[in-house]
Amino acid sequence: MLNFIGFNFTGFWALFIKEIRRFYSVVVQTVFAPVVSTLLYLLVFGQVIASQIETYSGLSYSQFLIPGLVMMAILQNAFSNSSSSLIQSKMHGNLTFVLLSPISPFELYLAFVAASIVRGVAVGLGILVVGIMWFDLTWHQPVWIIVFAVLSAAMMGGLGMLAGIVSEKYDHLAAFQNFIIMPLTFLSGVFYSIHALPEVWQQASHFNPFFYMVDGFRYGFFEQSDVSVYLSLTVTSFFVVLVSAINLILLNKGVKIRQ
Repeated sequence: MLNFIGFNFTGFWALFIKEIRRFYSVVVQTVFAPVVSTLLYLLVFGQVIASQIETYSGLSYSQFLIPGLVMMAILQNAFSNSSSSLIQSKMHGNLTFVLLSPISPFELYLAFVAASIVRGVAVGLGILVVGIMWFDLTWHQPVWIIVFAVLSAAMMGGLGMLAGIVSEKYDHLAAFQNFIIMPLTFLSGVFYSIHALPEVWQQASHFNPFFYMVDGFRYGFFEQSDVSVYLSLTVTSFFVVLVSAINLILLNKGVKIRQ
């Protein structure tokens, strides 16, 4: 692979493949286990509370739920991939070798995020296959599905890098995941349409960026959504750019990775 226009493709590709191999070496833990655990939500919620949840017209609750679960899995696993890799590299001292290599902060960031997208989408596909085979799930706008899956995974991969950069030990990363990522994910409309909520909680949901990722992704399946798909695309794209910019500033300054 050749380098041109100042971009080190060789270095980027080597780091990208290293990150892919890192999670693939424990694929049962990083891919199959999240698929199974997420499908348990489908089993429990799809059977227990299906009759109590308002969904889009013409859909069973299980059909409505599957795209939300797919996106939840993409978000959580993309975040886990980059955050766990970076904090492990920092704690074990392996990050030094990456920083000494002829790879720029942008190339480093892109490799980590690209690997996070691969892992997040791989887990999401596992859940989606079950939905297609057993719940007659179909899609109407596959382009929107792909766009939101990639953008959302990229944003969460970047957010995972940010958490890995600012965290000084595993406890900090766990707090970030348990008190920020998990609540925002569960309150993003994965299990319900926000129109089923009281007015005050409907308004509060609009301040959750994860809501727009789930809603836009679901639109690709049903051509129905709680807000405009273009608004969801705008919000998601904004956060991708914002998180990327913050990460690149921190990486260029070497904040908490070179001290």
